[in-house]
Amino acid sequence: MSLIKKESTGKSTYTIEFSVDKDVFAAAVDKAYRKNVKNITVPGFRKGKAPKHIVEAMYGKGVFFEDAINDCLPEAFEAAIKEAELDIVGRPEFDIVSVDEAPVISAKVAVKPDVEIKDYKGIAVEKNEKKATDADADAEIERTRSTHARIIDVTDRAAQMDDIANINYEGFVDGVAFDGGKGENHDLKLGSGQFIPGFEEQIVGKNIGDEFDVNVTFPEEYHAKELAGKVAVFKCKLNSLKYSELPALDDDFAVDVSEFNTFAEYKADVKAKIQQRYDSMAQSEVENKLVEALIEKLEADIPEAMFAAETENYVRDYDTRLRQQGLDLSTYFKYTGLDLDKLRAQLRPQAEKQVKIRLALEKIAALESVTVTEEAIEAEYKNIADTYSVDIEEVKKMVNSADIEADLKVKGAMDIVKESAVIGAAKKAPTKKAPAKKADAEGAEKPAAKKTSTAKKAADGEAKPAAKKTTSTAAKKTTTAKKTTAKKADAE
Repeated sequence: MSLIKKESTGKSTYTIEFSVDKDVFAAAVDKAYRKNVKNITVPGFRKGKAPKHIVEAMYGKGVFFEDAINDCLPEAFEAAIKEAELDIVGRPEFDIVSVDEAPVISAKVAVKPDVEIKDYKGIAVEKNEKKATDADADAEIERTRSTHARIIDVTDRAAQMDDIANINYEGFVDGVAFDGGKGENHDLKLGSGQFIPGFEEQIVGKNIGDEFDVNVTFPEEYHAKELAGKVAVFKCKLNSLKYSELPALDDDFAVDVSEFNTFAEYKADVKAKIQQRYDSMAQSEVENKLVEALIEKLEADIPEAMFAAETENYVRDYDTRLRQQGLDLSTYFKYTGLDLDKLRAQLRPQAEKQVKIRLALEKIAALESVTVTEEAIEAEYKNIADTYSVDIEEVKKMVNSADIEADLKVKGAMDIVKESAVIGAAKKAPTKKAPAKKADAEGAEKPAAKKTSTAKKAADGEAKPAAKKTTSTAAKKTTTAKKTTAKKADAE
């Protein structure tokens, strides 16, 4: 291979020309001949036995050129890129300039852009800290409590709200039964709102074995247009009743659902874990804010090929996750009405963000001379192997150590940004002062109204909704992990 020329064509793109060595190309032509001759018939020769020069004389000298060029192109292109000292991204566009004993090929390539980033240390961000409350713990404990409820048969009373009523029913409009209006042995929790308004309330007070009518009117916005706004009568029978008995919130409950011996210890642990979640969410939000700030500070003329290539990576990741759930893209498209172009459009903003933050962090790693030890690379191999349940030696075959090193440098750069960031508590929403009241007849002002508990929570930052969490792809997801997942899916 010989590099002939390298020419910049703007916006981080180049055109290069290179030739394939004469001997290499001749060997590739011979290989193409041996591969294809078995399918070639030449008069006077048995099928597959015609000499190469006879086949070329009959079909043209270039009959094997296409296969030969395709065979030797990858190695020749890689050598040309190395000599040209280009860090290419995306797929090159090839064109054959000339074909003779030593073909000349041109390639249009996109390269990683020159990047500038300043003031990446000391970025000021606000942290929305949230404190776990007793009410938070109580709500989570109630959810756990409901999963440990006992279902008990009712035999000695009429139906009440919150009972589970087992019913047969059939609906009629103007005396005619309608499609979808019949059911048998249907369990209905009274008060759940599962049926149309007014239905469940009319079961309350009925006894097991009772047969009765339920009179209702379908809502005007009912999904079945032919029933919307219509008066209906349901012929019903109450087959059985049950109710859900919640366990007492005591030490025995704590022993059943946790490793603690007392309810107080259990609740304290639940509250502590909620606080951990809140802290993790707040930290993730800080990291996302830092990522957004770095993207704003990035200066780079990014070629379209980088965005397109990363979008395709996201599409492949999406397909891999679907396959892990027993689906694929074609099935997903069938049920969602999407197609490949629409999915690409949805994933494009994430892909653009990933490209930009990766470029920013790679530049910071270079500026800060971030280094990675062999021990860190080995630990990352093990982490990937454990995460995706793949043998570590298989991971090493699929993922180059240079890629691992690059990802760890990016992580190190992000750590530098986080460690130097100026993180302050989010500003509390100002509370409005109650307007001063007019002085009474004696000229004395009445005391200001006492601050309500809601206003107090707003002032303390409790009443403000938590900011929506976004995932920092730079900090959470590495290129090597994506490669391992994709290759593992392909192997399966």
